[in-house]
Amino acid sequence: MKIRFGYVSTALSLWEASPARALTFTRYKQLPASEREEKLMAVTGENIFNTLRMVCYNIAHGIQVYRLSSSIAPLSTHPEVNWDFVTPFRKEWQELGDLIRRHQMRVSFHPNQYTLFTSPREEVTKNAVIDMDYHYRMLEAMGVEKEGVLNIHVGGAYGDKTQSLKRFHENIQSLPSHIKEVTTLENDDKTYTTEETLSVCQKEGIRLVFDYHHHMANLSDEPLDTLLPKVFQTWEGCSLKPKIHISSPKSEKMYRAHADYADLEYVMPLIDLLRSMNVDVDFMIEAKAKDMACLKLVEDISRIRGVKRVGGAAIEWK
Repeated sequence: MKIRFGYVSTALSLWEASPARALTFTRYKQLPASEREEKLMAVTGENIFNTLRMVCYNIAHGIQVYRLSSSIAPLSTHPEVNWDFVTPFRKEWQELGDLIRRHQMRVSFHPNQYTLFTSPREEVTKNAVIDMDYHYRMLEAMGVEKEGVLNIHVGGAYGDKTQSLKRFHENIQSLPSHIKEVTTLENDDKTYTTEETLSVCQKEGIRLVFDYHHHMANLSDEPLDTLLPKVFQTWEGCSLKPKIHISSPKSEKMYRAHADYADLEYVMPLIDLLRSMNVDVDFMIEAKAKDMACLKLVEDISRIRGVKRVGGAAIEWK
């Protein structure tokens, strides 16, 4: 069994390297019209440059699994701005993509919680499609649209899960097919369990990104040892390994909140189950300490007898 490890968005080990510098619409409107485009270009250019720094950091540390920031190009989906964030930075996007492909890095985006397809409001669905298209265009600008994925949640229940799931299946049809092909769904910690999310994935032909912490906070009726093989079946016929999100609770009282680091003892039952299945997977570490949490978990697992570290952020377990 081989596991590769990755982290979310920002390498905290790097100084001043946020790839998500913001420009609010309020601030944008306050600027003289002649300065607005220049400000958009400056903020986006800095975010792309810092993303490049992150990719280089990942290469240096042997980290091949990485979630890109959703906030690289601010105001790209705002109806009053909606600017071309690709053409002015075509060279920089291509540089990012070249490095990602050359070093066989697995990248993804995770659009925010408002990008959902269960809402009874038509404008919410329209905005979700716009947001998914924005993320896809970033993958496309890098030339990794065939390898990258866009991961979202099923959405809200709105007091009636049955009707909400029915709306999901109706509303997801408004997503262009090329974007739906790279869409994945993740079980959540309050509403849709792994079992419920899996049912949606099976019906729509969508892959499921399994979140272990969410699963433990929102258990399914079906046990994990019979659920996981079905989850992995959604990845069959795909060049990517099944992906799993790993985090641990901040405390018993704040069980759903993510701790600074991923606790090995907390995730060991899952790892033992994966070992029994002898399946290769990729772990996305969703911890507050980000890259440091990722590398620490690799070190912690590497100390276990029978585990061989085969990269900066990869292990093999015989």
